[in-house]
Amino acid sequence: MLLSVGRWCARRPRRTVAAWLLLLAALAAAVGAFGRVTTEAVTIPGSDSQAARDAAGAFSDAASGRQPVVLYAPPGTAPLTATRQREAVEEAARAIEGVDHVVGVTTPYDPAGRGALGADARTGQFSVELDVGGRDITSATTRSITDAAAPATRAGIEVTPGGDLAAAADKGSTGHSEIIGLAAAFVVLAVGFGSLVAAGVPLLMGTIGLAVSLCAIGLAGHLTDMPSSGTTIAAMIGLGVGIDYTLFCLTRFRELRAAGLGTEDAAARTTASSGRAVVFAGSAVVAALAGLAFGGLPLLHALALAPGIAVLVAMAATLTLLPAVLSLLGRRLTPGARTTKATDEAAAADEAIHGPGREHPGGWGRVAGSVASRPWRCLLAALALTAVLAAPAAQLTFGQLDAGDKSPGTASRTAYDRLADAFGPGANGPLQIVSTLPTPASGPDDTRITDITAALRATGGVAAVGPAQTAADGTHVRWQVTPTTAPGDPATAGLVRTLREETLPEATAGTGQVTHVGGATAAQADLNERLTRRMPLVVGFVLAVAALLLLVAFRSPVVAVKAALMNLVSVAASYGVITAVFQWGWGAPLIGLEGPVPIPGYVPLLMFAVLFGLSMDYEVFLLSAVRAAYLRDGDNRRAVITGLAGTGRIITSAALIMVSVFLGYLLSDDPVVKMFGIGLATAVALDATVVRGVLVPSTMVLLGRANWWLPGPLDRLLPHVEVEDGGPAPVPAPAPADSTAFTTTGSTS
Repeated sequence: MLLSVGRWCARRPRRTVAAWLLLLAALAAAVGAFGRVTTEAVTIPGSDSQAARDAAGAFSDAASGRQPVVLYAPPGTAPLTATRQREAVEEAARAIEGVDHVVGVTTPYDPAGRGALGADARTGQFSVELDVGGRDITSATTRSITDAAAPATRAGIEVTPGGDLAAAADKGSTGHSEIIGLAAAFVVLAVGFGSLVAAGVPLLMGTIGLAVSLCAIGLAGHLTDMPSSGTTIAAMIGLGVGIDYTLFCLTRFRELRAAGLGTEDAAARTTASSGRAVVFAGSAVVAALAGLAFGGLPLLHALALAPGIAVLVAMAATLTLLPAVLSLLGRRLTPGARTTKATDEAAAADEAIHGPGREHPGGWGRVAGSVASRPWRCLLAALALTAVLAAPAAQLTFGQLDAGDKSPGTASRTAYDRLADAFGPGANGPLQIVSTLPTPASGPDDTRITDITAALRATGGVAAVGPAQTAADGTHVRWQVTPTTAPGDPATAGLVRTLREETLPEATAGTGQVTHVGGATAAQADLNERLTRRMPLVVGFVLAVAALLLLVAFRSPVVAVKAALMNLVSVAASYGVITAVFQWGWGAPLIGLEGPVPIPGYVPLLMFAVLFGLSMDYEVFLLSAVRAAYLRDGDNRRAVITGLAGTGRIITSAALIMVSVFLGYLLSDDPVVKMFGIGLATAVALDATVVRGVLVPSTMVLLGRANWWLPGPLDRLLPHVEVEDGGPAPVPAPAPADSTAFTTTGSTS
């Protein structure tokens, strides 16, 4: 089927390219018409915070809650209590009320805004009520509100949006990260291929795939809550795999062209052989991401959906658009084609001189020979290195980020700092207590309400309790509780537990009331607790899927289990690195952070699924070459050397490209994106060098023929699947010793 697809696209290159450009134009037009939607809202079905959110629907401002707009009168200006300043603030409030989607504004001078003015009268805040939720608050909405506050600005008051308004204002393009990744990839490809045209093909494919993916993900945000970090992570992974898949296929195409095949035949055969490996590797990534469904969280579903779309688009582009591009560029991608006869003669002469299955010269040939000669020493050294890197992971704990972890100068960070300075750190993460009464309240003095108010004020860790608010139906009451600690402080999560397990049950005993603790801080605490419970299930599923896919591909239980365990090594090392850099703060200033930041629970879980999928790329290409050599010669040691020597260069080059792409995202202001950048770059670099270059070959040498043991019943049960070969291919003539072109051996690209 892939051979037919590749041949069809290669024969109709202009039609295929036009179809992709039309798809991109249609998606871009849809995004232009409907916009790209992201939201930082967290939905946790079955949690106490979600129950509080649902119960709060009885209140009129439930769509968005109340969004803060922070007012600050810097030194040298009159305080906010001055008559002139007060008039300017009230005029600004009236102007904001006229902005689309604004249904009400509360100033610090209104009775309902009591407590919204700092003790020094230099910091205060509006509470802006909107008729749209967080996902529909755009940067244009924020800009309209801040523009309407011009009367306050003219009076010397600094106006900064907070909450979802600030999040919308801070959303920015990561284009500079993609440009850096593409530039680094171009350098690696140009050196490797020795051709600027050939180096440009993977970049073209990666860019088109990235554009299509981002448009599709932006539209998907209208159907599900899509966090902004999900889009960036998808761009990171989609760009990396798109370039890598094209690299593997382009290398195969150049081999076939050098062996004498015509452009159309070479493009079709490339799709049938290397394209099959791309389908296998891409499917492994998608299957691993599907394991996140066991997390039982819409957030995980969205974070899996975004990179899943990017990987599927990269696969589709490699199987259809790439053959068309190869057909159009043809001879420009190779320095020249040799005839099959000349190739066969060169290969025969080489075999006559060196013998069949000779060990390959060059850097990776020497590495392969060294590992095969000293397997125990190399195995123990590699394990020691990865153990040192993984050691900090033993102290990895899940925390929650808040706006205080954003980069200085962003609206979120500015609003956070000013509120914390004026009202205490807890002002940035108030808790919402919602109580459902069995019968309507008689009024604000109803004992069922006053008892809860008193209990909340008497609880340790509570800085302030706002007045009780009763919904129109009289059966729902809510309080805003300000902790004494910041949202990301573990003590705040402890306060949430205290309120749920002690304070509220005691205050409502015998009344028939049902109370819930909500708010963003409580939701994050519930999220981490849910992730901790579900993580073993997700990890077990991903491990099982990886082992099963490798078992089907290579028909060896030993190889499958060993590969799954080896993947754990690179994952553990990446966990150790992000723990040291982010949780401990080692080197944090070097990546634009001011110090340690907490690691959200979904980061390690998503990294685990993504890394298991990505590592399958290198595992497939390495083991395909080893297995092909073993089936040809029956010599396990020689097969390991041949496989590693033949694939080491292209695997490390592909990994270098992906690492460059990932590290480019360290320029992002989002700490979560930085975590993924460093974690994924560390894991891929180790996977392509220490794991595939040392651990896998050394264990395969030590295991000997046991690598290929397959019980008879299992042999009859397993399907016969060739992951990487479209049939016997002409053998390319040996490259000159000083050639810098990407080359591989055997049937692996």
